[in-house]
Amino acid sequence: MADQQVSVSRVIPHPPEAIFDLLSSPAGHVRIDGSGTVKGIVKGPGRLELGSRFKMKMRLGVPYLMTSVVKEFETDRLIAWAHFGKHRWRFELQPVDGGTEVTETFDYSTALWPRAIEMGGYHKRHPASMEATLVRIEELLDSDAG
Repeated sequence: MADQQVSVSRVIPHPPEAIFDLLSSPAGHVRIDGSGTVKGIVKGPGRLELGSRFKMKMRLGVPYLMTSVVKEFETDRLIAWAHFGKHRWRFELQPVDGGTEVTETFDYSTALWPRAIEMGGYHKRHPASMEATLVRIEELLDSDAG
């Protein structure tokens, strides 16, 4: 359901392959996280693919661990993962003039408790962190290229 998704987009002046490399690596998640909650990798493959499981160190007030599973995957174009709550974090990459349009979506239409997400206001708070993530992706790729 589109009304249970929030998305932000940004054109990043880098090819989709470079952006996808960050997104398909759990280590990349630590580097790009705009929310400040992703703190480290506990276990997972070096590169994600459909069905990959990975566990991250997180902190939102208190430290915790989060295991996610890749639910959608198309090399250099799409990756999405979900954890026990079943909502998804999705990144879609579309080549455009000047680089790649990257769209990050928080999709809670797949969540076990979408109403709890709304009551907690998460759907309204996430876009600022998502925008920060897209800025971080661009800054990291700029610095890696420099």
